[in-house]
Amino acid sequence: MSAAPRLALIHALAQSVAPINEALARDWPQALRMNLLDDSLSADLARAAAAGADRLDAAMHQRFETLAAYAEGTGAQAILFTCSAFGPCIDAVAARRPHLPVLKPNEAMVAEAVATGARVGLVASFAPTLASMPAEFPPGTELCTALADGALAALERGDTAGHDERAVEAARTLVAQGCTVIALAQFSLARARVAVEQALGLPVLTTPDSAVRLLRRRLGCRAPGG
Repeated sequence: MSAAPRLALIHALAQSVAPINEALARDWPQALRMNLLDDSLSADLARAAAAGADRLDAAMHQRFETLAAYAEGTGAQAILFTCSAFGPCIDAVAARRPHLPVLKPNEAMVAEAVATGARVGLVASFAPTLASMPAEFPPGTELCTALADGALAALERGDTAGHDERAVEAARTLVAQGCTVIALAQFSLARARVAVEQALGLPVLTTPDSAVRLLRRRLGCRAPGG
């Protein structure tokens, strides 16, 4: 594999763009990045959930297939989706492309969290994520979840400190339930890692960092100094 593979990063939240690009710039600067953003995906999902409609219907599946086909057509050697509430749509995209690494946003972090053998506390700021993501953990995983209510709205209005405070508050409730590893379920939550680590003194996993490590392994690229 070339030292400079082309990676397609497909986003459903504008707030997810910076965290993965920052992680790649830091840990894999040789990778060529392309970013595709359709922020109506998350908005439409939230509206469907509020209306009690099928959240991931055939039309939503087709939208993901269209995005993936475009990315592959540009020469992407791997595709990483960065919004965690669309697992079945991403699974369908991956099933059609056995020749291409297609990663769900959480799969790398889930694997790293499970490998710790600890009770895992999962924090999300987008409520539909907590409806879909627990199923991505293997049966028998000790998992507790918490919504960082108001965190995403704070981030959208530029209140980064308020966002991080809400993430810390949610993580505290999980520690009270015996969790010893905290997993931040969304790319947009990654910015709160340091605040959560400092407040709780526990290991904190983020989706961007875990995803970069897994992409490097899937594409056969060595880590710096490796």
